[in-house]
Amino acid sequence: MRGCPRGGAPFQGLGMGKWRVIGGSGVGGGSGSRSEEGKIGGRIGFPPGSGGLARRGSAPGLPRCPGAAGFGGGRAGPVCGRGSGGPGGSGGSGGSGAGSPRGGSMFSPSQEEPCAPGKEPGKYGELVVLGYNGTLPSGDRGRRKSRFALYKRPKANGVQPSTVHVLSTPQASKAVSCKGQHSISYTLSRNQTVVVEYIHDKDTDMFQVGRSTESPIDFVVTDTLSGGQNDADDDSQITQSTISRFACRIVCDRNAPYTARIFAAGFDSSKNIFLGEKAAKWKNPDGHMDGLTTNGVLVMHPRGGFTEESKPGVWREISVCGDVYTLRETRSAQQRGKLVESETNVLQDGSLVDLCGATLLWRTADGLLHTPTQKHIEALRREINAARPQCPVGLNTLAFPSISRKEVVEEKQPWAYLTCGHVHGHHNWGHRSDAEANERECPMCRTVGPYVPLWLGCEAGFYVDAGPPTHAFAPCGHVCSEKSARYWSQIPLPHGTHAFHAACPFCATQLAAEHNCIKLIFQGPID
Repeated sequence: MRGCPRGGAPFQGLGMGKWRVIGGSGVGGGSGSRSEEGKIGGRIGFPPGSGGLARRGSAPGLPRCPGAAGFGGGRAGPVCGRGSGGPGGSGGSGGSGAGSPRGGSMFSPSQEEPCAPGKEPGKYGELVVLGYNGTLPSGDRGRRKSRFALYKRPKANGVQPSTVHVLSTPQASKAVSCKGQHSISYTLSRNQTVVVEYIHDKDTDMFQVGRSTESPIDFVVTDTLSGGQNDADDDSQITQSTISRFACRIVCDRNAPYTARIFAAGFDSSKNIFLGEKAAKWKNPDGHMDGLTTNGVLVMHPRGGFTEESKPGVWREISVCGDVYTLRETRSAQQRGKLVESETNVLQDGSLVDLCGATLLWRTADGLLHTPTQKHIEALRREINAARPQCPVGLNTLAFPSISRKEVVEEKQPWAYLTCGHVHGHHNWGHRSDAEANERECPMCRTVGPYVPLWLGCEAGFYVDAGPPTHAFAPCGHVCSEKSARYWSQIPLPHGTHAFHAACPFCATQLAAEHNCIKLIFQGPID
């Protein structure tokens, strides 16, 4: 890589050369060469004379946060508030160091409002379905969407166990189940059924997830196909689904700290849960009944929360009553795993819930405060495009398509060799007779590997930080921040009845065994 003109720093964040980092005078202040690493001024280079990223006209549509240190530097708080001035931020508007109450970094949860509006009142959290890049392919509609928000209900609808009935005839069991109350029926044999009645709980809200479109289901989930080829309206997929019609329920405390707990199975339109003779069920030592659903509800809590330093936890199975067990030999085996008394069914920020056909990510309301939004990702997309990366061979300017056209390959679309990371425009050279059909030889380093279009990861809930999109998943080509890519590349997700493998969160494509995420190398313009 050649040095930058006139002694400027290279494009550090995205591996681009032939750039001079200009902080510019005025807004964004400070010289680019002194900008603090990790801030925009030290991450993105701009052509000489452009005056820096924050100068008007150089990056249209990127708002500025009054009171922050400017895009050139200055250390701002994680969302809003006080920060310290940085070596490249002395010229920023209102960014002398203390920061105004409206100050903050460019990654505040709202790009329209300069800084974070704060946590939404009454919001428990969100469930995000893995395998979708912001929306369902056919669009989000009603209760069928790729992201579900859980809010405090106007009136509590939670339930808690009450009376237990041991019945000897199906007629008696039916009579108890038809009383209009919630109940769970455990069929032990033809002559014995245990029915547990549930009564109203004024301190909890209940939300149900499943494949059914009946009214008790709050969030309708269908099977996720790898590679983004999902179609929620395909009836053939629904009839072959392994997801339960009433898969699970999440119960949230209406009072602080608003704890969310997950339970296997959901109540149907008759307010009942039925565990038939073939379902795994048992009586616990304390006398209460419990059981598992046919294909099970699996949960994994990341160690260290959903942060840049998180590590994958251990997958467990959740029972109908919310106890935690080790996994069965297969998803539908009759024999339950061992009880894990040291763990609970409380969902944490970053917990994964697998329904045997779809995997959901739980984000708490507090966790979402530190997560970039789609507006932030759009700002990063414009920032990359404003840097005018070029194809090193064709010398044509490359640009990521807008988020609204994130699935359409365009003429300026960046493509990459996923073995070495070199970014090019689309071309037809480099075919090798001894290579796979989708593999090419990189003209820059002669490395042979997959050659695919790059797609910006648009689902902000999957990001563990607000870093620049510098890494791509292999073999799908979805791009996100380095720490987000490394996090998901080490998470084993359930596949089938007993297999686990890492997958891209944006399209559910199984990642390569080696080099499952790669640092991208962009080429800056020559002029």
